[in-house]
Amino acid sequence: MRYIDGFVLAVPKKNLPLYRAVAQKAGKIWQEHGALQYIEAVGDDLDVKFGVAFPRTIKLKPGETVVTSFILFKSRTHRDRVNAKVMKDLRMKKMMEKGPMPFDVKRMVYGGFKLLVDL
Repeated sequence: MRYIDGFVLAVPKKNLPLYRAVAQKAGKIWQEHGALQYIEAVGDDLDVKFGVAFPRTIKLKPGETVVTSFILFKSRTHRDRVNAKVMKDLRMKKMMEKGPMPFDVKRMVYGGFKLLVDL
């Protein structure tokens, strides 16, 4: 069964160009190591009138926006193998050591998900 890693981040709008550049490099690395798909999306319609809006959930500060990311794998086992390779990849280590992350890592929401519906 296919498996998804999902992320929700608060990113300062001024850091979006840097975040995008890092995400593009990271996405290519994940796919080189076997991820089926890598998606990054920036908030656009976040002032919703029902449910709990992302800005409230992630405690968005002025000047920030929400980014959500999904990485698709063949299975959870496949995810674990791919992520282990990604974490050992020298290019990823270099990006992480290069300087501060363009988002607040402490406010990152992350989890692995089994597909419930896959049409």
